[in-house]
Amino acid sequence: MKLREEMPELNAATEWINDEVTKDELLGKATLIHFWSVSCYMCKEAMPEINELRDDYDDELNVVAVHMPRSEDDLNIEVIRSMALGHDITQPIFVDSEHKLTDAFENKYVPAYYVFDEEGKLRHFQAGGTGMQMLKKRLNRVLGKEEK
Repeated sequence: MKLREEMPELNAATEWINDEVTKDELLGKATLIHFWSVSCYMCKEAMPEINELRDDYDDELNVVAVHMPRSEDDLNIEVIRSMALGHDITQPIFVDSEHKLTDAFENKYVPAYYVFDEEGKLRHFQAGGTGMQMLKKRLNRVLGKEEK
């Protein structure tokens, strides 16, 4: 995805965990969509910081997780549920076993982070397990806040 492109529709999930949301429900608030996988060590390492952002910005930020399987072993829904529970992923999880949303985002990485403004336009993208300070800085910019 290119900056300022519109958020793809959140449809064609294999399954939703925790809650199901639509793109229309997310508009009006900034949104962080993060791609992760049960077999991704860096995803697990970064999850506490993502959860912290989710909790710190609760009233002003939507957070949606997208589970992107990297192999056949990542397709077991019970393993995904267990991993979500074990890593405190309480936000809606779009299970993308057929890579339909992954393809719509043109995403190739886990972890990957997409920050959209309240109009649903992409304002920041980053991939990899490091750089949480940069992600927080970009979120603050989209939310119109000074550095915390």
